[in-house]
Amino acid sequence: MNSEQARERAERNFKREERALDGRKAMAEYEAQAVATRKKTARLKALRLAKEAEAPAEPPPPKLAKRRPARRQK
Repeated sequence: MNSEQARERAERNFKREERALDGRKAMAEYEAQAVATRKKTARLKALRLAKEAEAPAEPPPPKLAKRRPARRQK
């Protein structure tokens, strides 16, 4: 039974180390995705600002008044 306990202990330690390794991998992936998202956001913001700077400042088109349906006379 002593060798059985040692084997179980070794398996528990192995599983614990595996979970820790998986956690580190997951965290690295999460951080890499966050960096990529920040870079993409910065790039898109720069493109938008450049586009806005090139475009002439045009006033918005005037809003048309909504037409009401004609009233029926009784």
